[in-house]
Amino acid sequence: MVCSSCVRSIIVQTAHIGKILTPKRVHLQSIGRNLYVAAGGVKFWWNREFRTNARMMVHSGATANQGPVVDMFLEKDDDGGYVSGRWKSEDGKLSCGYSSFRGKRATMEDFYDIKNSKINGQAVCMFGIFDGHGGSRAAEYLKQHLFENLMKHPQFMTDTKLAISETYQQTDIDFLDSERDTYRDDGSTASTAVLVGNHLYVANVGDSRTIISKAGKAIPLSEDHKPNRIDERKRIENAGGVVMWAGTWRVGGVLAMSRAFGNRMLKQFVVAEPEIQDKEIDEEFDLLVLASDGLWDVVPNEDAVSVGRAEEEAEKAARKLTETAFRRGSADNITCIVVRFHHDKAESVNPRA
Repeated sequence: MVCSSCVRSIIVQTAHIGKILTPKRVHLQSIGRNLYVAAGGVKFWWNREFRTNARMMVHSGATANQGPVVDMFLEKDDDGGYVSGRWKSEDGKLSCGYSSFRGKRATMEDFYDIKNSKINGQAVCMFGIFDGHGGSRAAEYLKQHLFENLMKHPQFMTDTKLAISETYQQTDIDFLDSERDTYRDDGSTASTAVLVGNHLYVANVGDSRTIISKAGKAIPLSEDHKPNRIDERKRIENAGGVVMWAGTWRVGGVLAMSRAFGNRMLKQFVVAEPEIQDKEIDEEFDLLVLASDGLWDVVPNEDAVSVGRAEEEAEKAARKLTETAFRRGSADNITCIVVRFHHDKAESVNPRA
């Protein structure tokens, strides 16, 4: 017997595929704990417990205008629908996991970057979330260049805050210059965490966000750049811009964030100057979460810490956060990075990206 709640869920999930299908008939067959579903050109297994081994596939007869394959249940995939992975430091004191899911969007505009290095004998780890809008080019450019540019800054190790601020703004200039002959006007957020030894620097532009857990309490390390933020609205208006309501608060009635990379047409008002917070990491800090607004739209800071701390492995925590945001109805791309601080570990392990 197929339960009514499962049928409703199947109808909702099929609808989220967009305009891939408009089937007149949905065939359901219960097999153990799974349902086999056939609707027009789409066939998939539906797991009643929302386990990650379920997968939806458009069969080979689908035409090009039907859209890409959509992984509804967070399984590793080669087409950009969903990906996850992990990395550990050689001394075992730091581990991270990432999870990125296209979700209900037809295209993927989120990017992430994780880098580790040794500079002058000092361990340096960098984590970044880049959420594109108006296209993916700005976010992809940041993934390719932002951290590389930062490590080349002559004062990166001696004045890290200054280096981050200047690198953010120069990378924005470089991106706009690279796009000067196009008719596009892509933009992107950037929320990054740079760990130099035990000193953490978090820089933010836009409405992606980074939080840290201190003894289980969620502490925001960035504040979303929204146009209706009092200080941001004042800055925009002082520059000759206007903030107006158009479904949400928007700069010039267009952009729903007040700082971003790219966005040439609004550059006078929408700057790429980061706000930076720094902390010395001690034994009270156990978890760091960076994510695009696809997660933060539906998952409060406290919930993110609670979900993240419930999983021992960072990759599982990132997967669970992504899955939680999707379950709660996030309509956006969802990407997050979870970093765990293992203060009591010093074993040697092989790093894995």
